[in-house]
Amino acid sequence: MKKDARDLLELIKSRLVLKEREPDRLRKNYDELYLSFPSTGPFKIREEKDAPTPSYWIVTPESSQEMVLLFFHGGLFNMGSTHSHQDLCQQLSRVTGCSILSVDYRLAPEHPFSAALEDGLDFYLWLVKEGFSPQDIVITGISSGGNLALSTLLALKRKKEPLPQAGVALSPLVDLTFPVVYQHLKDVEDWIDYDNLHKLMGSYLWGQDPSNFLLSPVYGDLEGLPPIFLQAGSCELLLCDVNRFRDLAIELEVKVELEVWQGMFHAWQMFPSLLPEAEQSLESVGKFVRDLKE
Repeated sequence: MKKDARDLLELIKSRLVLKEREPDRLRKNYDELYLSFPSTGPFKIREEKDAPTPSYWIVTPESSQEMVLLFFHGGLFNMGSTHSHQDLCQQLSRVTGCSILSVDYRLAPEHPFSAALEDGLDFYLWLVKEGFSPQDIVITGISSGGNLALSTLLALKRKKEPLPQAGVALSPLVDLTFPVVYQHLKDVEDWIDYDNLHKLMGSYLWGQDPSNFLLSPVYGDLEGLPPIFLQAGSCELLLCDVNRFRDLAIELEVKVELEVWQGMFHAWQMFPSLLPEAEQSLESVGKFVRDLKE
């Protein structure tokens, strides 16, 4: 891992207090951390007041209304918001040329599974009802939001609803059973660990079986899903899970692409103003989405 990435990782670990038990304090700490980093504009943010769930349009001078990225933020299902992810959203708008619609889905522990998934599913169906073609929607998310993006695809398939043009999952959580069988653990340098994952996921699972495919997409029937673009860092704790998902998708003839970025930790894409690799990885997302339009 390069020095700039390691220095940033140590800063995140020193400032992000995942052991905080009070949800409001946990969320405030999380948002303050991400909002403390510089943002590169310009962009506009506008609340979507007619939607079924609190949500916000984020657009840049490069945005078009022809395609929408339906975005689910990260935060391990307990934290996060459009507010804390606004810089990532505006970067995604810039590199893809799309308008971003970011959903503030319900959070645990007040709203355990399946509240967040219901919000994602309802929001996609609302977009279609509002006149957006499924072929003009790309479901996108980072970390737990990446889990929601993939789970929403599976939920739509189960309901036999029209599927979107594609899915994008950045550093996704794909297996909430967290099987500790990874050969690459010696290479892990990350800000998430198993203790915190189990604690935070426990409040989201609320006694549900974590191998349920709507919780852990790696156990779902992936056949027939639209093209999926994945990214993970080589130093991520959960890299092997993402590899497993990619392999299963290939077996079922899903068009899937996985980029593994060397020396990167979980959700490094959140820091394009600090890490060249973050900016470059988002450019890759942009290429994937732009190629869908051709």
